[in-house]
Amino acid sequence: MEATEVVLKTLRETGKPMKAGEIAAQSGVDKADIDKAIKKLKKEEKISSPKVCYYEISK
Repeated sequence: MEATEVVLKTLRETGKPMKAGEIAAQSGVDKADIDKAIKKLKKEEKISSPKVCYYEISK
């Protein structure tokens, strides 16, 4: 599974905004890979940041 898919799956399962480190810890994927995936997903507008350093699936 790609890191972008992992980020989306983890955010969907928790249902609340999360930090990159929390996503990495919960999913078991390296934080550097999570950071890259978050950057890509934000550019594609699939996720948003409700407050600094927290991410959620775009509504």
